[in-house]
Amino acid sequence: MPGTERSRAVRTLPVRVDAVLVQAVIAAALSFAHLHDLAAAAGQDGWKAWAYPVSVDLLLVAAWRRLRSGEAKAAGWCWFLVALIASLGANVATAGLLDLDRVPAWLRILVAGWPAVAFLGGTLLAHGSPKSIETPATTPEPPSTDTESEPTPVEVEPPSAAAVLPAAEPGPAPTSPIPPALVALARKVADEHRARTGTDIDTSTLRARLGVPMPLAEAIATQLT
Repeated sequence: MPGTERSRAVRTLPVRVDAVLVQAVIAAALSFAHLHDLAAAAGQDGWKAWAYPVSVDLLLVAAWRRLRSGEAKAAGWCWFLVALIASLGANVATAGLLDLDRVPAWLRILVAGWPAVAFLGGTLLAHGSPKSIETPATTPEPPSTDTESEPTPVEVEPPSAAAVLPAAEPGPAPTSPIPPALVALARKVADEHRARTGTDIDTSTLRARLGVPMPLAEAIATQLT
């Protein structure tokens, strides 16, 4: 039957009543009524008498939220105690300790000055100084572990003797003695060739490096041995 299934579904729904929340609602309602009665007795009639308990409860909530946030706990506790004293004072005053038909002048002054106090506390709690944003410190970059590659030595070829000496026409070996500068240059070329290849330079390579005729290269080669 549809009705039976619906009733079963209603019975299976979990119904949980928080006893602490119910107690808080009852206490808030009683405190609200006491604050209203005290404000009305102090000369705040009409809507103003209803606004007083609202301001006290809102200040309590704002102070509690500041305490829960963990920021500026000193200010949160200060305004929480102020609102709590106002609420407790109204509860005690309406319990028969004061004659509500003849409220003393000092109590009328406190009730009249309460809106300014509640406005100040609510403003400071709701619009307090924002948290300073800390800029993260820039950490220097770690030095690179990559070793810089050493430059590869480039072998510089000695300047060709052709750039210094004019190219000679092929012909018979000169009968004049070989200039010492040319012999020194040939010896330097031969030493570099030996250091690079490990073998003595041959006449053809010496002729190509110096840019001289073959007979002259042969004469120079004989002086290098």
